Amino acid sequence: MAVEDGLAVLDLSPLAYGLAIVLSLFVVFIGARFLLVPQAAAAGYGVPARPDGDPAYLTVKGLKDLTFGLIGLALIAFTTADAVAWFMLIVALVLLGDTLIVLCSGGTKAVAFGIHFATAAVVLLDAALLFAL
Repeated sequence: MAVEDGLAVLDLSPLAYGLAIVLSLFVVFIGARFLLVPQAAAAGYGVPARPDGDPAYLTVKGLKDLTFGLIGLALIAFTTADAVAWFMLIVALVLLGDTLIVLCSGGTKAVAFGIHFATAAVVLLDAALLFAL
């Protein structure tokens, strides 16, 4: 805890960056899961894939998520807190879109809000922490 002008100031850097690392690694995991076990990953996403359907969209989703996670980790390692915060804001938009996709595709509200929307809220909180650094 630092002291500025006689006031104690909490250093939020470890929390902000730690959360960003965990979130990015989680997205890498999700992407890898879509590439390795696409049917299970789709069910976990909230919109199960048809067993006889084209698996290409699951591969694309996996590659997209894996790439997002790796970009997040690269930004954390090589750029500023503001750059990571802007990235987190963009990722939150994707998560809000995922919320709508699940709701509009017959998925449950529990998955839409309990997974995708809740994760968007955590990502937005992390963006705010990063902007505050």
